[in-house]
Amino acid sequence: MKRSIFGILLVLAFVAVGIAAAPPLTFTFSDPVATKTALETDTYGVNNAGAIAGDYVDSAGVQHGMVLAGKKLTTFDYKKCVGGGIAAYGINTAGTVAGWCLDKNGADIGFTWGAGKFADVNFPKGTGTQATGINDKGAVVGLYLDSNGAQHGFSKVGKKYTSIDVKKVTSTAAWDINNKGSITIEAVNATSGLFDAYLYNPTTKKFKKVNVTGATQSIVHSLNNKGDIVYTYDTSDALRHGGLLHAGKFYAVDDPKALGTNGTRADGVNDKLIIVGRYSPADASNHGFKAVTK
Repeated sequence: MKRSIFGILLVLAFVAVGIAAAPPLTFTFSDPVATKTALETDTYGVNNAGAIAGDYVDSAGVQHGMVLAGKKLTTFDYKKCVGGGIAAYGINTAGTVAGWCLDKNGADIGFTWGAGKFADVNFPKGTGTQATGINDKGAVVGLYLDSNGAQHGFSKVGKKYTSIDVKKVTSTAAWDINNKGSITIEAVNATSGLFDAYLYNPTTKKFKKVNVTGATQSIVHSLNNKGDIVYTYDTSDALRHGGLLHAGKFYAVDDPKALGTNGTRADGVNDKLIIVGRYSPADASNHGFKAVTK
């Protein structure tokens, strides 16, 4: 299952975070595998203990939610998720995940799962909710659809839901929230039809654009408690790349197995700069990756 917010064509967009010359970081890549017989393993979030949240497709073609801690696999399935595969997109220190799936009517259901229990995350009066980020305080972010089918970001702090919208865009989605409450925001530019990346401060209610300089579009994903951010971004050669903004400098994060082909997508980052995401080699298959940063 993939987020609906990704199907956008490439056009040149305004950019602000530089792919500048920076002191080299070394990324060591590996492929996490849920089981030996899994047809696909998708990795979206990682906590400071190194536990990875995502999903996998078993040998029968059925998708399951997962937490993968080293070689220990914990599988979870929600009885309400009958219309489509379940996946986890964010994970906090306690191991609680945020995710979503489809119900029997094809509507999105947001949830958290921890200690073997599910809790629904559904924006009030929304027609579908996707939960993708969770911090150590249990605050959750994601997106929802209103009764007109318009897409908005949201946060849930305690029992309070708050809608989040960037002005002059066609749709907004919140992806992640750190312990300071900073939120990464994906928004589709009303003029270009492509993604812009933002950081949102809920206290001041201000948005800061953090696009990747030289990219045709910037899709921001997770952030850690030190302010590091990971991206998926596109370039003018029609290739997709992963990226890391660390200490004010930008680094490309491209799995070597995907260079020059269908690309890399960076989805999650923890405070130790362990990055997880997905890559597609020449055969266009989908694989999860883990990159250890030094």
